[in-house]
Amino acid sequence: MADHHTTDVCVVGAGPAGLALSLLLLRSGVHVTLVERATGFRREFRGEILQPGGMAVLDALGVLAGARDRGSRAHRGFRLVDGDRTLLDIDYGRLGAPYDHLLAVGQEHVLEELLTACEQLPSFRYLGGHRVSGLLRDEDRYTGVVADGGPAAAPHTVRARFVVGADGRYSRTRRLAGIDAGRMDVFAQDVVWFKVHAPGRSVDRVRVHRSAGRAVLVYGSHPDRLQIGWTVPHRGWNEVAARGLDFVKGELARALPEFADLVDEQLTSLSELKLLDVFAGRAAEWVRDGLVLIGDAAHTHSPLGAQGINLALQDAAVLHPVLLDALAADATSMLDRFTELRSGDIDAVFRFQVAQSKAMLGRPNPVADTMRQVLGGLVTRTPLGTALTRRIAHGRTPVQVRTDLFTTRPAPKERA
Repeated sequence: MADHHTTDVCVVGAGPAGLALSLLLLRSGVHVTLVERATGFRREFRGEILQPGGMAVLDALGVLAGARDRGSRAHRGFRLVDGDRTLLDIDYGRLGAPYDHLLAVGQEHVLEELLTACEQLPSFRYLGGHRVSGLLRDEDRYTGVVADGGPAAAPHTVRARFVVGADGRYSRTRRLAGIDAGRMDVFAQDVVWFKVHAPGRSVDRVRVHRSAGRAVLVYGSHPDRLQIGWTVPHRGWNEVAARGLDFVKGELARALPEFADLVDEQLTSLSELKLLDVFAGRAAEWVRDGLVLIGDAAHTHSPLGAQGINLALQDAAVLHPVLLDALAADATSMLDRFTELRSGDIDAVFRFQVAQSKAMLGRPNPVADTMRQVLGGLVTRTPLGTALTRRIAHGRTPVQVRTDLFTTRPAPKERA
């Protein structure tokens, strides 16, 4: 038989945005049902870098230390290099403790810590392994979702006062609401990702290597791994792949000579490379009739600058008090405040990422490379660098978690 239940807020998607928002609401005494298509988090994630702004949100929720202790790598900042030359060095040490670094941490660890914290609160219901098949709607507002758990399971009907779509760049919630994704193909590159084991050979910065070929991103990942992202022409991976594994390994060896041996030994098939279609996206609406979109469901970004998880967590922190006000007044129109608060910051990230992509990933050019080195020196040695670092780390408008709105506390966590 079908299962029917009622809640205050139904969140779709157990990624960083959906889980963080769920926990924020639960701590404020709100009943939350979270619907997630996957049955667990044991899958390959590519987004691992936490910016200080995202770390601050997780820390305020009490889950950062647990995620970090599961396995992580601290990085001192970003570095753009071309051969032996450093064109740009962004040092996060300028920001001061405790958020004076980047943190590479398995996304599954972050999600597991957030879910565990949610499950400690009695007003939480989790529907893992359930896919949203429909949105419920009365005359003037969305009132819940229908979630299917597979052929052998009865569907769940979740009635809610508000629905939040936090189900990623290909959001089903967004599609069911008929909201255009607003895709913008403004980046010239896609990225193919893979990892290699590199005991004792990690790096202490997130690095972008420019070369005569294509730019390569590399950073240290727990445990004793390097995460490598090779940029290829946008929508051109099939043409590159057609040239074969040896060609790909040769290009990577030219870009990363210090790790050429690891790539040669461990990259044994093109199937080990995971393609990320890089595009920007800004949904036509983030709020409609009791429905609100956050994170990648609302706006999609390039991996350059490690902004995706950061923005998702900040979205959750900004929406939290807005949703509390809307619940108290039972007014869907109050959700418009979320769009007002986040639009400028998100648009600023879009503009900055497009400029970053052209400056850092563009094809080599003697004049442009000289200008990059001159500007990079100014950023490295002047107060401009501190301001730029703070902007990348925390966004145009730093976000604060409204812990003063918390009314419930989790039970003490038992650890094995």
